[in-house]
Amino acid sequence: MELRHLRYFLAVASHQNVRAASEELHVSQPAVSRQIQDLEDELGIQLFERLPRGIRLSRAGEAFREDISRVMAALGVACERAQRVSRGEIGELRIGYVEVAGWEGIVPDTFHAFRESAPEVRLELTPTGTPDQLAMIRAGMLDGGFIYQFDPLPPNLAALHLGEHGVLLAMPSRWAQRPDRPVKLNDLTGERFIFFHRNAYPAYYDLLLTACALSGLVPHIVQEGQNEAAVLSLVSAGIGLAIVNDRNRYRPPAQVEFREIEDLNIRLPLRFVYRHERTNPALQNMLACLENR
Repeated sequence: MELRHLRYFLAVASHQNVRAASEELHVSQPAVSRQIQDLEDELGIQLFERLPRGIRLSRAGEAFREDISRVMAALGVACERAQRVSRGEIGELRIGYVEVAGWEGIVPDTFHAFRESAPEVRLELTPTGTPDQLAMIRAGMLDGGFIYQFDPLPPNLAALHLGEHGVLLAMPSRWAQRPDRPVKLNDLTGERFIFFHRNAYPAYYDLLLTACALSGLVPHIVQEGQNEAAVLSLVSAGIGLAIVNDRNRYRPPAQVEFREIEDLNIRLPLRFVYRHERTNPALQNMLACLENR
């Protein structure tokens, strides 16, 4: 049994007339009659009663038409759904992002633009660091991610450059010596610093320490946090100072103040990374939002 048998059957059942069905299908009457006969032979039942002046559905044919009508309707829905998935109009898109980058600028703006362009795609967001995102993208657990890139990418990944962020000095609001103007690093010699764990992002950790040394500061690191949220919690507690992403200014902790650093020119290159093969059609919509920004 093939799909054409069912289409021919429904056309004949609708018209109760082979000639009218053949005109609708743009197929010759003998061909339609042959397909109906083949279908009846395969099922082993009579779908139509042959009358002196035409045909009509048998009781079995009536039941078959009801069920096949539902099947064909479901098939139409399945075809439309598959086409919409292939166009990236429905489905799911899994995106990672460095949380601090999501508070202002291109990252939240892109999420908004994507929601406007593909409102029926479920956008699953995972806030996590750059190394974790890269591992998850390579493993197929994420379709793409907003990262800060300092290392060369693996060969199966592509990147779209989005811009650069900077760094700020975070200090406890209770710190009596806190300056009211931009600072220089060599003026902070001897102060206690809080850093993130090197294993969270080795390339950035090493870059930051090197840049500090070139500006005359070897930070006295008294404690480390797993991420910037933990680092800022320790700053809030008055344990020390920290050098953090300048996006933190858009969601400052209540007990932390930020200052520009005059002699530390570190740029954080923000990029959107994805696999070359782009297996998820919805990813193309996300890339279009980024390219049209």
